[in-house]
Amino acid sequence: MADIQRPYFQSYPDTEGYFGRFGGNHYPPELRPALEELASSYQELHQTPEFQRELNKVRVGLQGRPTPIHYLENISNQVGGAQIYVKREDLNHTGAHKINHCVGFALLAKKMGKKKLIAETGAGQHGVALATAAAYFGLECEVHMGEVDIAKQSSNVGRMQLLGARVVSATSGQSALKEASDSAFNAYVEQHAHALYAIGSAIGPHPFPMIVRDFQGVVGREAREQFLSITNGSLPDHVVACVAGGSNAMGMYSGFIDDPGVVLHAVEPLGVSDEPGQHAATLSYGRLGTLHGARSVVLQKEDGTPARVSSVASGLAYPGVGPEIANLHETGRLSIAAVSNEEAISTFFRLAKFEGIIPALESAHALAFAIRLASQRASSERILVNLSGRGDKDVDFVLENYGTGASPALS
Repeated sequence: MADIQRPYFQSYPDTEGYFGRFGGNHYPPELRPALEELASSYQELHQTPEFQRELNKVRVGLQGRPTPIHYLENISNQVGGAQIYVKREDLNHTGAHKINHCVGFALLAKKMGKKKLIAETGAGQHGVALATAAAYFGLECEVHMGEVDIAKQSSNVGRMQLLGARVVSATSGQSALKEASDSAFNAYVEQHAHALYAIGSAIGPHPFPMIVRDFQGVVGREAREQFLSITNGSLPDHVVACVAGGSNAMGMYSGFIDDPGVVLHAVEPLGVSDEPGQHAATLSYGRLGTLHGARSVVLQKEDGTPARVSSVASGLAYPGVGPEIANLHETGRLSIAAVSNEEAISTFFRLAKFEGIIPALESAHALAFAIRLASQRASSERILVNLSGRGDKDVDFVLENYGTGASPALS
C-alpha cells in the first residue's frame, strides 16, 4: 500500500531536508554524494508499483502484517478512566516495529545495487530486524552495538550472529547507543560505495529521517483504519508512543498527524532522576544542537558535547531526538511526558500479570504514561498506544535486577 500524501507530508521535510529549523544535512562533505544518491534513488523508486508490490509481499509473508489493535480490558477496568488500546507491533516477526524500515532499506539497497547493510542498534531489536532483512534479500550485514548493550542484550547478539550479521562492539564513551551510532556512521563513510546505511531511527542527516518515517508509516495507516473500524468511525482521543530517535513514534503519529482533535504524546525516559546524566529526556531538558548529522534538540554538557544519559531501556538511552519530533514539539503538535525507570518496570510487570503481554522496556514507558493519563480522563475517551516491541530481550535483565514483581501491589 503506497503512502497517502496528506497535507502535513506535503510540507515536511522541505527540499533541504528540514522540519522547521530542525534537520538538514550536517555531515562530512565527502559523504554528500552518497546521501544525494540515496535521496534520489528513494524518491525515484519507493512509490513505483513494483517497489510497493515487493515491499507488501515481504510485509505480509515475512513480517506477518497487519498487526492488530488490542483493547487492554483488564487494565482499563482497573484504572477506571479512559479506555486503553495498543497497536501490537510486538507481534511483528523479530518482535518489534524496527523491521518495518529494515525491509524497506534492504529492498532499496537491492534496487540500488548495494551489497551490504550497515547500522547501529541499542537494545538489539533493530540489529535483529536488519540481520533478518539482510538474510532475506541476500545482503551482507554489519551491526554496531555498544559494549554495555552487548552484555545486557546477549540473546539479541546471538540472534544477529545466527542470522549472519557481523556485530561490532563500540567501546568508547558510555559504550551505548550514541557510541554505536558514531561507530556505524564512521563505517558508512568508509564503505558507502558498496554499502547502504540502514539507520535505526528517524535521526541523522537528510534523507534518513524522511525515509524511516515513510517506511514506518505503515503502522499509522493500519492503526487509523483499524481504529475507525473498531469504534464505528471514531478516532482515538490520544495517541501515545515512547520517544528517543522517534521511529516508532513517527510511524504511529503519521496516521493521525493531520487530525487536530487527536492529541499526540511523546513519552521520554526519566531514568533515575531529572539530574544531568541520570535520564535521557531530551525534549524536556535538551537544547538546540547538532548530533549525527542533523540539527535537533540534544542533551549537552556546558561545552556543547553530548551529555551522558541513562535509562533502563537500552533503546531509549540516546542524548538526542529525531528532527521531526523536535519540530512537532516546537510547533505545539506534540505533548511530552517523562516516565522513570521505576514506573516503567512496574508497568512491565503489570502488563504481563494482567494482560498476558510482556512488553519491551521501551514500550513500557509509553504504556506507563497511558495508564497515568487514563486515570485522569473520562471513561468515554480512548487512548491508543504503540506497543512497539516485545520484552523477551529484557526478561533476563528484569528478573536479575527486579525479581518477578510479586509485590502486594502487583499480585
